[in-house]
Amino acid sequence: MPVTIRDVARRAEVSVATVSRALGSPDRVSAVTRARVLEIVRELGYRPSPAARSLITGKTGAIAIVVPDLGNPFFTGVLKSVQAQARRTGHAVLVGDSDEDPATEQELVRTMAKQADGLLLCSPGIDDATITELAGLTPLALLNRRVTGIGATVMDSAGGMREIVAHLAGLGHRRCAYLNGPLTSWSNSERLRGLRSAAAEHGVEIRELGPFAPRYEDGAPAADQALAAGVTAVLAYNDVMALGALARLRERGVAVPGEVSVTGFDDLVYAAVSAPPLTTVAMPLAESGRRAVEQVLAHSAGEAAGRVVTELPTRLVLRASTGPVRENS
Repeated sequence: MPVTIRDVARRAEVSVATVSRALGSPDRVSAVTRARVLEIVRELGYRPSPAARSLITGKTGAIAIVVPDLGNPFFTGVLKSVQAQARRTGHAVLVGDSDEDPATEQELVRTMAKQADGLLLCSPGIDDATITELAGLTPLALLNRRVTGIGATVMDSAGGMREIVAHLAGLGHRRCAYLNGPLTSWSNSERLRGLRSAAAEHGVEIRELGPFAPRYEDGAPAADQALAAGVTAVLAYNDVMALGALARLRERGVAVPGEVSVTGFDDLVYAAVSAPPLTTVAMPLAESGRRAVEQVLAHSAGEAAGRVVTELPTRLVLRASTGPVRENS
């Protein structure tokens, strides 16, 4: 028969309530009593069930995360890191996929807030006011989004885009196209911010095209529009879209980077093995996932660290998809 909390109480010669307090609220029992209870717990091999632990501590032992699209390797990379850090802290992870739909995103947050000790909202598409309202439902932390008064872990998308523009300008490119992601995306607005400031600094003309869905299949029409604009370089919102653009350019017989240079954003594993390998910006997925879990747990515990904003640096990764502009371009 499995060992129960009553068995522990009987052996320790204390009440069941005292065992519960010793395990879940150790400050409410004496050090001597707690040591005695823990000794019996180890001796008997007692393991409280998740339901019992929840009753004792008032915690579920789980955190939730809502992402826009699990089909996008960027978000699966974030999720892998979140799960690893949650496992290290003894937490399960509940996952919701909004499929890039703000209404679904809200619904998932409202539902999952009741099932977890805190919630991570990753690259949300909903507006600031709604996020602030949702933060009243559960300890909430943002990943790759800033909203006043809410803790967040963000990646320096603007800085990464400035590096791309400086790199292309150094290769002689003066007419470039940017393939917008979703206009509701905070990351897209940050990339535009870095893009516009760097373009002005380096004397680069930018044709802003789209918006496009941040998916492979949207890379083809985006590439067609970029070619029609007569640019020498294409800057995609993310790697997935850039890979779709590369495939379309290959179909049309356009040499990359001989005729047109192409850049992505995220540095997914596919970027290094594409044809040609993709110049892109590396995003700190592992570090951001770890920091985000630490933040939501700190918020759940009522610590001030749960409400700070941490910005992580990005890094330009140079590969073969960018090269000098042709002299006659």
